Amino acid sequence: MLASRNLIAFLAVRNADNARAFYRDKLGLPLVSEDRFALVFNANGTMLRVTPVGEIPTVRWTVLGWEVPDMEAAVRELRDSGIQFEQFGGMGQDEQGIWTAPTGDKVAWFKDPDGNTLSLSQHGAKL
Repeated sequence: MLASRNLIAFLAVRNADNARAFYRDKLGLPLVSEDRFALVFNANGTMLRVTPVGEIPTVRWTVLGWEVPDMEAAVRELRDSGIQFEQFGGMGQDEQGIWTAPTGDKVAWFKDPDGNTLSLSQHGAKL
């Protein structure tokens, strides 16, 4: 029933001003609209509703990610805009923070100003 419908992504943040500066200015997502309920970004045709909710729970998993065609170039570009990539002990990430899975897929993680874990990934298999 929903396979032909557009996906909408939701993300909770504490502060709309910090989120706007991060998602629009650092990540380059176009800000489509803004009201007291959400900042709405266009993430390559997917609506991303970033909702200020005050306090948010800390989660230890990735909440949002982007597939990129060239992991090293994408990491370099985001580092140049001030993004710091996470290093997780025991994962075998390279010096840029890129982990290569046994399948050859690559993943790198970073955080937004509210501590949400975001990722970049490069996959060999396509849907």
